[in-house]
Amino acid sequence: QVQLVESGGGLVQPGGSLRLSCAASGFTFSSYYMSWYRQAPGKERELVARISNAGGSTNYADSVKGRFTISRDNYKNTVYLQMNSLKPEDTAVYYCQTNMWREYWGQGTQVTVSS
Repeated sequence: QVQLVESGGGLVQPGGSLRLSCAASGFTFSSYYMSWYRQAPGKERELVARISNAGGSTNYADSVKGRFTISRDNYKNTVYLQMNSLKPEDTAVYYCQTNMWREYWGQGTQVTVSS
C-alpha cells in the first residue's frame, strides 16, 4: 500500500535551517508529482512546494520563495524540503503529499521555529 513517511522536523532558532525528508513506498515514485504542505495551529493547510515527477519543474508558495528548496531522489524514492532562514511563522506540521487516483498524505512532522 502507499506509504509516505516524513522525518527531519524539530525545534530550530529563527534564521536556522532544517531538511525534511519523505520516504515513499507502495507506488512508482518516479511517475508522480510530490508536494509539501503545512498546517499551523488554527490555520488551514497550505501548499508549500511541489516538484514534478522527474524533478525538472518546481513551484513554491510566495511566503517561502528564496528560502525553501524542494528536491527529489527517484532512486531513493524520497522527496526533500530544505528550509533555510527559518522564521517563527514557518512553525507548523509539515506533510508530504501526492495525487494518484486519490490523495495520499504522510503523518506529518512538526517544525517549531522559536528562540
